[in-house]
Amino acid sequence: MPLTPTGHVALPEHRGGGGFDHAAVHAASGRVYVAHTANDAVDVFDDRRYLFSVPNLKAVAGALVSDEADLVFSSNRGENTVAIFGPGPDPEVAKVKVGLGPNGLAYDPRRRLLLAANVGDPAIPHSRTLTVVDVGDRGVRAEIAVPGRTRWTVFDPESERFYVNIADPAMIAVVEACKPDALACTFAIPAAGPHGLDLNCSTQQLFCACDAGTLVILDARSGKTLGERALSGAPDVIFFNRQRRHLYVAVGDPGVIDVFDTASMDRLGRIETEKGAHTLALAPAGDCLYAFLPATHRAAIYRMGVP
Repeated sequence: MPLTPTGHVALPEHRGGGGFDHAAVHAASGRVYVAHTANDAVDVFDDRRYLFSVPNLKAVAGALVSDEADLVFSSNRGENTVAIFGPGPDPEVAKVKVGLGPNGLAYDPRRRLLLAANVGDPAIPHSRTLTVVDVGDRGVRAEIAVPGRTRWTVFDPESERFYVNIADPAMIAVVEACKPDALACTFAIPAAGPHGLDLNCSTQQLFCACDAGTLVILDARSGKTLGERALSGAPDVIFFNRQRRHLYVAVGDPGVIDVFDTASMDRLGRIETEKGAHTLALAPAGDCLYAFLPATHRAAIYRMGVP
């Protein structure tokens, strides 16, 4: 099996609707930061226990860790802000107003630019945008219009580009970090509803998991489609494990993780989680994967290479 379950960590019970959303791991401490949307908080835990929460992040949708900057970012959809704070307990939280409904986050540590992909509101014209935040100045650098609802986003330090999934029309929008005030180009996606997104920097492969139940593999330089694979259902969060060259795709219904070998793009396994478990976090060392179980408010821990 490509993943071996090794335990669970109990997290705070939900106080409202929404469950969990995007999560990330802080490499230096091994602590996991997960957006607990139902509680307007980012929960923090390690492999043994829940540690603390960062509160007052209304309808938090995403958590992103920059190990280079030693910072944590969150997108707070209920108040149209991004939060910036350190990785320890009781952090001082700075908030910056961004566009309507921030969701996906990506960070360029060299330029200290944070991109927030805003889902907008179809009833409000021109509300589908990307906000580029100068983290050093704690201010907005640029606001970029996009043609549809955004999903997740990633930053490639090699090409110095941000890639942003757009659900409809199905595409990936590209922003160059050196020119962060406009779209550089877009890549058409041959499947409905681009959702989860990750990148293999060494091969320049983009992995785009789509609501149509399809994984699309693209060349990040040209946007050319390199292949497609069927998924177990409509996906959400995906992570590329650069050490093992595996890709993990969370599918909330029926509640599984699809695992692929990215060299051959063969499916290696289908790991059961829990119905509604649509989000993951991958340890930077590539040895541990976390799946978030909304029905039982727990994090399931999976190890790689455990017999």
